[in-house]
Amino acid sequence: MQPPQIIVDNRERNLEIINGLERSGADLTFAQLPVGDYILSDRICVERKTSSDLEGSIINGRLFEQLERLKASFEKPMMIIEGNGFRLGSNVILGTALKIYVDYGIPILWSGDALETADILSAISMREQEHKAHEPRLVGLKKAHSEDEWQLLILSSIPGVGTKLAKNMLKHFKSIRNIVIADVEDLTKIDKIGKKKAQRIYEILNTNYESAKE
Repeated sequence: MQPPQIIVDNRERNLEIINGLERSGADLTFAQLPVGDYILSDRICVERKTSSDLEGSIINGRLFEQLERLKASFEKPMMIIEGNGFRLGSNVILGTALKIYVDYGIPILWSGDALETADILSAISMREQEHKAHEPRLVGLKKAHSEDEWQLLILSSIPGVGTKLAKNMLKHFKSIRNIVIADVEDLTKIDKIGKKKAQRIYEILNTNYESAKE
């Protein structure tokens, strides 16, 4: 069986989930998705929310708007709620979960942490793509045409780098080439890039491609 393909929203990425999916053998593609966070097949897209994300979207009223768009775009939308320690009352959380399933027909999977989320996503994608019947595809995405747009897409495919951070990097370094040759200290001069993230970006851009040895 070929490695399952998963399309990941580049604004939602969590390094623990990305690393877990890569260890499972999944073939990852990053893009700015109009709905959801992970496209696992042509019919399944998953909206992932941590417990705090869920509470925030309940309070600001965005949750059900997101679910409406998810349901309208995919045949089998799903939701993963990650973590616990909810601050809102249990009756609010239970009522919301029931509404999501009963009113929207969207099943919820509960995950203890990011690594468990990665395991769930990997298992679903493998089952969906077992016979190549349901490979993932992008829905309603704008294609990049200009050099600026291509540069943003390339940089925002790096784990931990969204479109906004990619823009800041390009404004500071002027080109992708300058980013590639920058050292870790140079990268930390960009707002929102700490030493750990800078090290990760540096390693991705400068580590030799291991498959070249095959």
